Amino acid sequence: MDNPVTPRDAGRPGPRRRDRHGRGMRGPVAPPQVPLAASRGEVFADLVQDSVERLERRWPQLADIDFLVLDVPRTAAAGEAWNDEAVPLGGTVPSRDGRRGRVVVYRRPVEIRTKGRDERAALVHEVVVEQVAELLGLTPETVDPRYGED
Repeated sequence: MDNPVTPRDAGRPGPRRRDRHGRGMRGPVAPPQVPLAASRGEVFADLVQDSVERLERRWPQLADIDFLVLDVPRTAAAGEAWNDEAVPLGGTVPSRDGRRGRVVVYRRPVEIRTKGRDERAALVHEVVVEQVAELLGLTPETVDPRYGED
């Protein structure tokens, strides 16, 4: 053998596996300004923000409430009884001890119950209205007069 093959140095990085056939590294599928580049979580958070902005025009006190998006509701803690109720779509945490009130919308349960973007946007708005109404001690129809119209 004229040309012996020596094993690679363990400390030296090897060739990049994704640069196959000299075509270069793979890039993003879509540029950042295209909606395809936004994740489902980001799109969902935008739906919640749009709903909040619609309500803030009528209820300026919503500026003192935090709106959060969580993937799923927390599970029952150890020692709590198992709950056979339906999976919640949202929840509230009232303000106390100097902490701001919170409205939480659960992304995955809402996505599972809807088929398209328009239906999802309508359900997100409905959930936000219901949770704001609960937090303010009002009826959903008072918070948004168009509540329930579809």
